[in-house]
Amino acid sequence: MRQSAWNSRPTRARITDVAAAAGVSITTVSHALSGARTVNAETRDRILHVAAELGYAPDRVASGLRRKRTGLVGFVGDFVATTPFAGKLIAGAREAGLERDALLLVAESGGDAAAEQRFIDRLLAQRVDGLLIARMYHQRVARPDVPDDFPIVLVNAAPESGWRVDGVVPDEAQITRIACERLLWEGHREIAYVGTSDVSRAARARLIGVRAALGLADLNLPKNRTAFVTSDALGGRAAGAQILDDPHPPTAVICFNDQIAMGVMQAASRRGMSVPRDLSVIGVDDLPTVADALDPGLTTVALPHIEMGSWGMTRLLDRIDKTMLAASGKLQLMPGMLVERESIAPPSR
Repeated sequence: MRQSAWNSRPTRARITDVAAAAGVSITTVSHALSGARTVNAETRDRILHVAAELGYAPDRVASGLRRKRTGLVGFVGDFVATTPFAGKLIAGAREAGLERDALLLVAESGGDAAAEQRFIDRLLAQRVDGLLIARMYHQRVARPDVPDDFPIVLVNAAPESGWRVDGVVPDEAQITRIACERLLWEGHREIAYVGTSDVSRAARARLIGVRAALGLADLNLPKNRTAFVTSDALGGRAAGAQILDDPHPPTAVICFNDQIAMGVMQAASRRGMSVPRDLSVIGVDDLPTVADALDPGLTTVALPHIEMGSWGMTRLLDRIDKTMLAASGKLQLMPGMLVERESIAPPSR
């Protein structure tokens, strides 16, 4: 910030000040800061350094009027404040947006469709350039009431039938496939799967992933090695009792999520079984309050929340800038990543 000649209060640095200090034209400064056109790397670095020293910040209102853009993107989620993964989705979108001078406005609907439409209406009234509609759990989304040509990308969600819009979701089958492959590599052949009783795309695809990995190893998933329960530790304890009390219990269990895995580990402990010596357990989510807190720590597959947020924002900005000319309707599958802890070991028998 500069100080005025009239008093000691700092005044806002102007683009002319940056241009003069950097020894370039105002146009070059504008191109360097906006990325609208290529500027020599050395010149751009000098301009950025001078702008930082002077505390120069572009006038977003004036810039928006010239470009007919506000540089604002709306993010509407269902359960943002109460979901541990929401921060990662938002962080991924925010960082991708900042790289292209876009700011995120976040709203939470609480899962109420009418409230979500009201938030969308308010964001449109604020002249956002586009919308990210997010779900904290992989599900389908109905088309909101917006103009046909308004840019929208879904994050951790897929569109309902008949709505062509870009979206990004976890590759649910890949997530449990790599969990199963990890156990197979360790030598396990008697593998069980505990899924959720909830009906969802994630539930179906994760079961498919386990069956696919076992099939490639010439193994199957018999009925006595499957259970479908509530998606919490209580469900995991019930599933553990069912599977581990079988006359031929498995040596390893893949769980739909980390909470179920915690319950399975508790059921094993109640039966005098040690994890991972007597039973290997692997979860999905990489929920820190569970996976890190368990003893032993839970090996799990992390869902790609940051990556989904980043992809969604990048795709949306490409649509807004009209650099993405392909027809909308792409559903991007984002892979999960195995996070190793101490709940897996070779089978003891």
